[in-house]
Amino acid sequence: MAVTLYESRSDPRVDAGEVGRSINLALADRGMHALAQAGLLDCIRPLAVRMRGRFVHQADGSSGLQPYGRLPNEVIYSISRRELNKVLLNAATGAGVDVRFEHRLEDADFAAATARVRDLRRGLTSEIAIRPLLAADGAGSLVRRRLAEQGLIEVDESPLEHGYKELSIPEGPAGGSRLEREALHIWPRGGYMLIALPNQDGSFTATLFLPLEGPSSFATLRSPPAVDAFLSASFPDVRALMPDCVEEFQRHPTGFLGTVHARAWAAAGTAALIGDAAHAIVPFHGQGMNCCFEDCLEFDACLEGASSWETVFAEVYARRKPNADAIAEMALENYLEMRERVADPHFRLQQSLALELERRYPRRFIPRYSMVMFHHEIPYRTAQERGRIQAQLLAELTAGARSLADVDYARAERRIESALPALADLSSVMKL
Repeated sequence: MAVTLYESRSDPRVDAGEVGRSINLALADRGMHALAQAGLLDCIRPLAVRMRGRFVHQADGSSGLQPYGRLPNEVIYSISRRELNKVLLNAATGAGVDVRFEHRLEDADFAAATARVRDLRRGLTSEIAIRPLLAADGAGSLVRRRLAEQGLIEVDESPLEHGYKELSIPEGPAGGSRLEREALHIWPRGGYMLIALPNQDGSFTATLFLPLEGPSSFATLRSPPAVDAFLSASFPDVRALMPDCVEEFQRHPTGFLGTVHARAWAAAGTAALIGDAAHAIVPFHGQGMNCCFEDCLEFDACLEGASSWETVFAEVYARRKPNADAIAEMALENYLEMRERVADPHFRLQQSLALELERRYPRRFIPRYSMVMFHHEIPYRTAQERGRIQAQLLAELTAGARSLADVDYARAERRIESALPALADLSSVMKL
């Protein structure tokens, strides 16, 4: 099957591209499973930096690591968006995909099965036949907008009232790291937060998440002195490690965040949405890329033996829509957890209990975070449903408890066995 890819940006293999818009990607088990199926995991391995957990920096100056999982291989990986894209592009072109960079989709006529594409380098516009059109044009998808305008799908776009700025923490002397390297660092401050993910060279890509309006917001940080005062007051320990943060804050664009829900992702067999174009989510569960890679696996499975593109698109939607909705909701919930709950001692007690219950009942009680991040065989929807039951159990078992010694484990066993059926076919967690 001949495939032509039209991409509005320049080739990242020869051009540095945009600066200041990247939240480093978090590669987890679902993404690694998809890459392994594509034969690309070995190519990715040299690009990834292991993260064993959240390293939480409290407002009082204390800090500590909160492990992601119970087992040593339950980790996630920080990876550069640009470097990953280079690997994927090399694989695509190696497989015969005709990639045309700096070509922007300008319109689509689904009834006529044609699309209008502009060659940005030459300023020429051409009409191409849709055979069909698979739209992976992101959260701001033009194809999704045209499908909705023509009444072919229904769309709900919910912007988050918070945005983000990319900042940076340079590497230390001799290429070392100024922070614990194998961790995702979080400075939770209730209504906002700063995070930092490690890079291969010892530096960190930091991201400030902040309300767009209000007392502590992007709207109030209009001048370099105001930016410096805010960062110094809110994050004094890391402000000293970011010598260029005020200039970066002024120079880098404010990124916007939101969630997209679409009812129907296709126009019969003519065009279909995939990835963020169909179901963009906020980045707070580190699952945007992993979810999109899972889309690709499901799409490939639906191609097997299909009689038409319309059948393929309908089956992909049926399989993926419930799971896309589930991870969208969990990602929003995780923002509150990251910016606020990780600093709460009672929440940390519940986290510790969840890991202990997993140790005792490994096929029945798996923390929701672990189901999402470390078990590609557990659908997002299942993780969400079991996670709700487990959250209630943790609340009951830790009510009035000060430590794990206060937990009634006999009661825990009864409740778990009655409420959580055993899971089957759990695979070993993939690792790089």
